[in-house]
Amino acid sequence: MRHTSDYDLCKRPVVGLYDEYPAGFVDAMHSHDRVQVLYACSGVMSCVTQSTCFVIPPQRAVWIPAGVEHEVSCRGPVSLRTLYIDPRYDLVDPTCRVVEISDFLKAMILEVVSFDHDYDIAGREGRIVGMLLDEIATMPSAPYRAPMPADPRLLRVCRAIVAEPGDQRDVDDWADMAGMGRRTFTRAFKRETGMGLAVWRQQVRLMEALSLIASGRPVTTVAFDVGYDSPSAFTAMFRRAFGVPPSAYMVR
Repeated sequence: MRHTSDYDLCKRPVVGLYDEYPAGFVDAMHSHDRVQVLYACSGVMSCVTQSTCFVIPPQRAVWIPAGVEHEVSCRGPVSLRTLYIDPRYDLVDPTCRVVEISDFLKAMILEVVSFDHDYDIAGREGRIVGMLLDEIATMPSAPYRAPMPADPRLLRVCRAIVAEPGDQRDVDDWADMAGMGRRTFTRAFKRETGMGLAVWRQQVRLMEALSLIASGRPVTTVAFDVGYDSPSAFTAMFRRAFGVPPSAYMVR
């Protein structure tokens, strides 16, 4: 496994690396001086920042601005392609987000990763890098995220739910974990995340489900694992959230 410290990432506006990570790999909280784009050719990653939890399915990528602390973990084996981008090229929205990857952009990412790090900026490689930066700016964001609260009491609850999305404890149990009364807990949770606990947990469950399905788990098993009463209820909610049925993310 190679590390970014092994390379001079400041020579060119974009530098690409590739790595293969085993199931269970966790890259603890860290940050980079450059923008980082993590693209999963195969496998599913999760990424947690101070403010948001993401899941990155295959053929998607997460844009991480320079200086943003983040933790990345791999559910199963992950084939990863990473771009390190000069922060001068940061996009208009300086926040972490998952983006859809077009076939055209995928081809450019794979091509740039193959470049020598001293590539010719004025030549073919430099022109491809310029097109890549333009194309990334046009890619739509994807809804694979859940906001994380700043209050450490609420954060403790959210991390517990992220670790076990199928946990069936009710709001009173979670309020007890936070050491807060029910009303105080529910008001604080909505204030900090912009949504109620039930909606937030539903989002986390759907992200977990997407991760499991993309890893090859059967839809019926996934539905029960993430806390749904029936596969049909799960499928209906999944389609409302992502616009496609769970089968769209199944391993082929």
